[in-house]
Amino acid sequence: MKHPLWLFCIIMNLSAFAQTPTASSTIHLWPGSVPGETAPKHPAVQTPDSSRGVTRLSDVTDPILSVYTPKAGVANLHTGIVVCPGGGYNILAINLEGEEIAQWLCSLGYTAFVLQYRVPKKEAGALQDVQRAIRLVRQRAAQWQLQPERTGVMGFSAGGSLSARVSTLYDQNTYPPVDDADKLSCKPAFAVLIYPAYLDQGPSRSLTPELKVNAQTPPMFLFATADDPYGNSALVMAGALRDAKVPVELHFYAQGGHGYGLRSGNAAAEAWPGLLEKWLKKH
Repeated sequence: MKHPLWLFCIIMNLSAFAQTPTASSTIHLWPGSVPGETAPKHPAVQTPDSSRGVTRLSDVTDPILSVYTPKAGVANLHTGIVVCPGGGYNILAINLEGEEIAQWLCSLGYTAFVLQYRVPKKEAGALQDVQRAIRLVRQRAAQWQLQPERTGVMGFSAGGSLSARVSTLYDQNTYPPVDDADKLSCKPAFAVLIYPAYLDQGPSRSLTPELKVNAQTPPMFLFATADDPYGNSALVMAGALRDAKVPVELHFYAQGGHGYGLRSGNAAAEAWPGLLEKWLKKH
């Protein structure tokens, strides 16, 4: 039986849409017990809420890195980027601010590592997870043809908060050493903060006291919008970096809101990827 041409086109389009990005490998951060974690290890739990086409994970007790490498034909830029999805430290918007971001980075030649850090409400554990993640990427850099010193971090919303924390608290020993990876630095080579949150929790909405910005803080790229309820976070961080004479690039658009990732249909979402691509080439 022959199918009409229009039906064939619909089937092909649906098939392409259904193809979700897949990681080339998965790394469990903690080979034994997870520091400070009392719950048993198990896979992250997907919540029933799939609004806006967002896959939300919670109850993370076994933090992992999902590895995404450039496809054949794309030049490897020998740079690794640990991607921290947002979700208010309650959930992880794993596709919107993780998998989709990783696929885009891979298209440019970067190797992306999507971090499932501990949630909900485990900010201390999340910092341990991202520190360990950066160290593991550096330890295994040869496996993906990376230069260890070119390992950066990128975060969205609460993931932006986490990226700022590891960029300013990299000299804090937050967990007992596990293996030789923990002899390596967890200081990112650079940090990318897209609509970051929780950076302005100091007096009168100043920089969050936990964040210790100084001349050794890595270069940062920040993007936010004026109509984002957390927009002030990017402003105070950019000011602190400028005062410390740290290279910083801030883009602050009028509209866009919060939590848009890089999906089309939002002017802010369509703007920041091109701006970041140019910045990454310089750093």
